[in-house]
Amino acid sequence: MAGMTLEQAQARAKQRQEITYRLKVVLIERLMLPLEPDEIAEDSPLFGSGLGLDSVDALEIVVAVESNFGVSITDEDMQAFRSINTVVDFIEAKQGEVEG
Repeated sequence: MAGMTLEQAQARAKQRQEITYRLKVVLIERLMLPLEPDEIAEDSPLFGSGLGLDSVDALEIVVAVESNFGVSITDEDMQAFRSINTVVDFIEAKQGEVEG
């Protein structure tokens, strides 16, 4: 973020908010979760004690992220999918590679 103008930083924060909200909606719809987007904490674990997702859900997340955000995910990439925040970080990084 060094060297960014205030406007660039605000635009990036807004873009992150949009990706975060969209990701939550996609996961709710794809996994048929009985939740609203604002009920999912960005730092809550996706698996285990957080949302309680399992390995089958992990595959659904991969398909959903690839199809909705236009990024490719390897098996190694999946290791980073611990929370909404880490998935958003991944999406931003991959989309940045395409734009860069």
